[in-house]
Amino acid sequence: MLVPKQYRCTHSASCICIKGHLSEDAIYLVFRHLNWNPRSIALMSCVCKWFDEIAKRILWKEFCRSRAPKMMLDLQSCGSHSVDGSWKALGKLLIYCSGFGHRGVFNITHIPGHFVYRTRFSRTSGKSFLIPQCRTDDLYVSDPCEHLDQGDDGDVGFFRGVFKSFPISSVRKMLIDRQVILHPTEVCPYCKAKLWNMLQAKMIPRSACIRLGAYDDSIECYVCLNGHMVGACTLLPLSDSEEASDLEQC
Repeated sequence: MLVPKQYRCTHSASCICIKGHLSEDAIYLVFRHLNWNPRSIALMSCVCKWFDEIAKRILWKEFCRSRAPKMMLDLQSCGSHSVDGSWKALGKLLIYCSGFGHRGVFNITHIPGHFVYRTRFSRTSGKSFLIPQCRTDDLYVSDPCEHLDQGDDGDVGFFRGVFKSFPISSVRKMLIDRQVILHPTEVCPYCKAKLWNMLQAKMIPRSACIRLGAYDDSIECYVCLNGHMVGACTLLPLSDSEEASDLEQC
């Protein structure tokens, strides 16, 4: 038994494919050899419903564990992300900057989403995005993905994150208590759940601007029903000394 016991499927999944399938053991071995390559997983999931079910149950979870083992161990410590399907959204969040499309929620020019090679997520940084009443929550937030010289908006930064145990978090309770309305049309780019506007809820502290290196009052931030965060800001320009330091490091 090569596939771990907890991953074994107890029912057969239907598929519109007419070709034969490899065994789950073989798929597990192949993708372990590929170091759980996310592009390969996503591509195969698009063409085979049966494979997509295996990917949701096994491959995306192993991908997340391989890319951010300490973060995943912490998220799982209270049962988070144990339901089939949520690992796929979390895997996408780790490697994909959602950008801003023509119908997006951010009030900035069009910037396409894109994959990123590596992003650092920090629970310490996450505290800077929580108002004092909610700082008992655990939030992992990425460093901003910088998009430079974006027209009138200057330098734009996109950030993303995920709450641990969001259903019992202080942030969720406060959003509900303040009767914040879910966005009528837009959904989370990672799991397609409805979004709360943190700016509308007045739940973005000034410490978030400092952490991001952004202008005051330039941050827009949303949290979805599943606890994924997406945000954007206008970044402060680097000082001459900071630019010189960056050049020395190159």
